[in-house]
Amino acid sequence: MAGMKGLGCGGLCSMRVLSREQVRRLDRDAVELLGIPSLLLMENAARGLSGVIQQCRQQLGQLSGGRIVIIAGPGNNGGDGLAAARLLAAEGVFAEVFLLRGTRQLSADTTANLGFLQRAGLEVEERSEQGVCDVLRGLCSSDLVVDALLGTGLRGAPEEAQSAVIEAINTSGARVLSVDLPSGLDCDLGTAAGACVRADWTVTFAAKKLGFLQPESRRWTGEVQVCPIGIPRNWAGWPGIADC
Repeated sequence: MAGMKGLGCGGLCSMRVLSREQVRRLDRDAVELLGIPSLLLMENAARGLSGVIQQCRQQLGQLSGGRIVIIAGPGNNGGDGLAAARLLAAEGVFAEVFLLRGTRQLSADTTANLGFLQRAGLEVEERSEQGVCDVLRGLCSSDLVVDALLGTGLRGAPEEAQSAVIEAINTSGARVLSVDLPSGLDCDLGTAAGACVRADWTVTFAAKKLGFLQPESRRWTGEVQVCPIGIPRNWAGWPGIADC
């Protein structure tokens, strides 16, 4: 973004590129072969995300004000956002968290992180798409929206309610940080079949996504930063290709 310094995530970058199916395989094999609990993978992702949120706050001058609004969906992307909200609160930074569940069941790890927040007395508001859109209309350029709505599993256009929230994010005037990839972007193609978040930054986990190799994806992702999730980089079980 013009006039903004680049973000960092522990100084690490990834030379790997993962497709949608390779992301699923990596997550599965990390659990089944390495024995890393899926909840720990989410915690590691959230720790990287919360660190990038803190960097965004500094760049936006939020140390003296400004809102952080996390829009979480029912899948693991939403769980990353919920866990990041808890980690931020542990540092005295309190985000407004809105869960857009719709008719979908929460993933198991997202359910766990919702419980962690609630038992800690941290508020998570479940709202309709209209309620979330109303919140987004009240934001300005010093505010930060964390887009944790949709993840790599999306194929085709988002649902109508999700599309309404995506459009509200894009017109809110706030800066936007997307989690793993902008909601609405196809992980493999790097294109959008419908509404898609236009992010200023994207923090993606473990490796770049295949669609990020397409030059046109940059209009949606903004600056991309890769954060590790605790899988050793020299592990022989890594799928994916080199991007160079």
